[in-house]
Amino acid sequence: MHLLARAERAGDPAYTRALALLVEEEQKHSRLFARGLDHLNGSTLSSHWSDAVFTRFRRMLGLRTEIALFLIAEATAMEYFRALATSAPDPVLRGIGRRISTDEVEHLRFQVDRLGAGFAGTSAIGRVFLGLAWGVVAAGASTVLAVDHRGALLACGLRPATYWARAMRQFRRSATDALGASASAIRGPSVRP
Repeated sequence: MHLLARAERAGDPAYTRALALLVEEEQKHSRLFARGLDHLNGSTLSSHWSDAVFTRFRRMLGLRTEIALFLIAEATAMEYFRALATSAPDPVLRGIGRRISTDEVEHLRFQVDRLGAGFAGTSAIGRVFLGLAWGVVAAGASTVLAVDHRGALLACGLRPATYWARAMRQFRRSATDALGASASAIRGPSVRP
């Protein structure tokens, strides 16, 4: 896997092992979603344009960029997982949502810690620019999820616009922690659910 190869080249075996465990858990999440779709007599997609774009984008730069993009994806998806966990109309889907959201809390903590260490030497202005760039990508990711999963969000009683605002708040908290920057540097435009 591309991410793990980059981590190996970075020369930190403990970090490489931790990333391998994270990847393994993400693959488990994919299998859980596939089971949920099967339970609902749905079918899985063999590919989706958003996954192809995300994969290509995260591979363009270095390991830190890949982890930063994972942080964006997981931070913005947390509200979706929480909605499934608390309000999905099916108990199997609520169970899947609970399992994944519990795991993702730890994934975010892991990524924030690693990125925080990686950006420790970055200037304050550099962190502000990184935060702004991340914010643009996070807004795009949240929009794609709100559009592509609109039906699921509504079935969970969550308006897509409410999801979007909550997802962006979760992202800003994670990015602020990772960059060690003030919340105002990453806040961007005010949003209300």
